[in-house]
Amino acid sequence: MSELLYVDACVRGERSRTRRLAAAFLERYAQRRPGDRIRRRDLAARRLQPQYPEILAQRDALWAAGRLSEPMFDDANQFARADKIVIAAPFWDLSFPAILRIYLERVSVVGITFAYDGEGEQRGLCRAEKLLFITTRGGNFSAPEKSWMELGAKHLEALCTVYGIPDFQLLYAEGLDDVRTDGGAVLANAMERGRTLAESF
Repeated sequence: MSELLYVDACVRGERSRTRRLAAAFLERYAQRRPGDRIRRRDLAARRLQPQYPEILAQRDALWAAGRLSEPMFDDANQFARADKIVIAAPFWDLSFPAILRIYLERVSVVGITFAYDGEGEQRGLCRAEKLLFITTRGGNFSAPEKSWMELGAKHLEALCTVYGIPDFQLLYAEGLDDVRTDGGAVLANAMERGRTLAESF
C-alpha cells in the first residue's frame, strides 16, 4: 500500500477551478488504487503562521536539540514519508498563494527532507519518487514569450531536486480567463488529461 500526500492550497475553496482539476485526478487515482491511502492537507483550513522571529527561534531551538519529532516538524516528517505527492494551487501573482510558500518553508528542514553530506553537497531525504503539481491559470503562460513569467512550477521543480524527488510532473489548464477561449472546455479537457495521468501515477 502506498501513501499519497495531497496538499490543497486552493484558497477559493469550493469555487476553485484548481480544486476541481485536482478532484478529477484524485477520484480516478482512488478508483485505480483502492488500497492506497490518500492523506489531505487543506492549507486554508490549517492557517499555518509565517515564520515570524519567535517561531523561527522556537524551531531553531528544537532543531539544535535534535527534537525533530516535535509537532512543529509534523508537516516535514509527513512530506518526507509520503510515497507520492500531489500539490494543487492556482497561478497567483506569477507563482502560487502565500499559504503554499508558508507550508514549503515548514517542510524544508535539514535532517528531515534534505541534508548535507561530509563534502557539503546537498542531498534529498524524501521517500517520494514523484510529485505532481496541479494548477490553473487565467492567462497563457506556457507560450514562449510568457513562459519566463511562470514561477510557481519552476519553484516546485527546483525544490524536488533539493528534496531528492526525481520525477516532477505538471498538470495545468490555462487561458481560462481569456475572452477568446472557452474556459469551460479547456478545463474539461485538462480534467480528462488528469484522469489519464492518474492511471499511471
